[in-house]
Amino acid sequence: MFSKYKKSDTKAPEASEAPAVAEVPKADAGPKVARKVAPSKPEPAQVAQLDKERKRKERMGEIKLELHRALLDNLNLAALEHATEKDLRSEINAIAGEVLEEKNIILNREDRQTLNQELFDEVTGLGPLETLLKDETVNDILVNGPRQIFVERAGKLELTDVTFKDERHLLRIIDKIVSAVGRRVDESNPYVDARLKDGSRFNAMVPPIAVDGSLVSIRKFKKDKLGIDDLVNFGAFTEEMAAYLQAAVATRLNVIVSGGTGSGKTTTLNALSSFIDNNERILTIEDTAELQLQQTHVGRMESRPPNVEGKGEVSPRDCLKNALRMRPDRIIVGETRGEEVIDMLQAMNTGHDGSMTTIHANSARDGISRLENMIAMAGVEMPIKAVRSQISSAVNLLVQASRLQDGSRRMTSITEITGMEGDVISMQEIFRFQRVGLTPDNKIIGHFTATGVRSHFSERFRLWGYDLPSTIYDPVAAQ
Repeated sequence: MFSKYKKSDTKAPEASEAPAVAEVPKADAGPKVARKVAPSKPEPAQVAQLDKERKRKERMGEIKLELHRALLDNLNLAALEHATEKDLRSEINAIAGEVLEEKNIILNREDRQTLNQELFDEVTGLGPLETLLKDETVNDILVNGPRQIFVERAGKLELTDVTFKDERHLLRIIDKIVSAVGRRVDESNPYVDARLKDGSRFNAMVPPIAVDGSLVSIRKFKKDKLGIDDLVNFGAFTEEMAAYLQAAVATRLNVIVSGGTGSGKTTTLNALSSFIDNNERILTIEDTAELQLQQTHVGRMESRPPNVEGKGEVSPRDCLKNALRMRPDRIIVGETRGEEVIDMLQAMNTGHDGSMTTIHANSARDGISRLENMIAMAGVEMPIKAVRSQISSAVNLLVQASRLQDGSRRMTSITEITGMEGDVISMQEIFRFQRVGLTPDNKIIGHFTATGVRSHFSERFRLWGYDLPSTIYDPVAAQ
């Protein structure tokens, strides 16, 4: 992909063409403002059709509930683990057919197949959520009570027609998920984090804390890991930025990826980890294991919350302290959000060069402030100058990931930390995403550009064999 910037003694991969990241309109065609059109009033026939469809769905829900009760009464639940999918489907279809015949309910073939599939999902999977989990276009599933389920597709939220029967139905599915990982959720412990079988991140909060019904959020696990070339093709950043990041990671700079929720921090961290040499020992620490490192020598750790008695907690800081005794070459923390920031900075400062983590922040400068705040919240009493000196010596690079208003995700800034000037941490931006305007359909218009500032680590790159050309930092040559 970016072969002309590769290390000189490594074999360059086959070149592949990548589409332009973002096109800037011509000077005479300024950004247009999209006009919102008032929605037209539905016709009476449409209203009647929608009402008919709603009643049909309600009736199908009632039938499914009756069949589900019959399944619980007739299926040998203890034998489900050993039954094949074919046998289980056959048994479910037979029981459903008997109940429908007994109650004189006639369904067409399509409704019958749909009902049997939903019953199968109810018994073996996560009920109504199963369809959304299988949909490859869905990134997030957000449940606001039993009747309102949203999904995120391509960065945009959409209301689905998927519903639960009632709150009890939703609570049963939540309990099924959390009990599978040895956790519980109820009035005394109304919120929980868990991980689904496929690796998706799960969070739930139940009444009375959730006022209008249980709240569930699922961040789906991507089976196909996105590499650097994929992100360049998607327009997340440019080949020049990728070449710079390769040099930064390979020469063991300490990197922090910052951004808001859903901005692509973990995806970026995964992609950056692909530049780590396969001979290095890497230890990862996460609240919910999501990183998909491809290296051979990787040790994965996952923190654990306290049990019902308030005991047994293993915090990210506990994992990080133990990791320092396990001879790591690099430590990667999925997200730094608390007192573990102290140990993370200490690791970066004491021989574990090339470590990486993510934080929540809206800009590089905000990221530094967030680090300072986390150190203060950890109860460490240090002069602010000493705190900033610790940060400036530990962190070399801040990569800012953002989700823009059109749902697209961009690497909006790459900023280096160069040291201290008095009491202030000195920083310089190397690349940025320059917004220009909006298209009529509210798509962001913009382009990536170098700032014209040569990297503070250019000599380090050269000594390690990554002699990047000066044109990579030229704003004119980069466009």
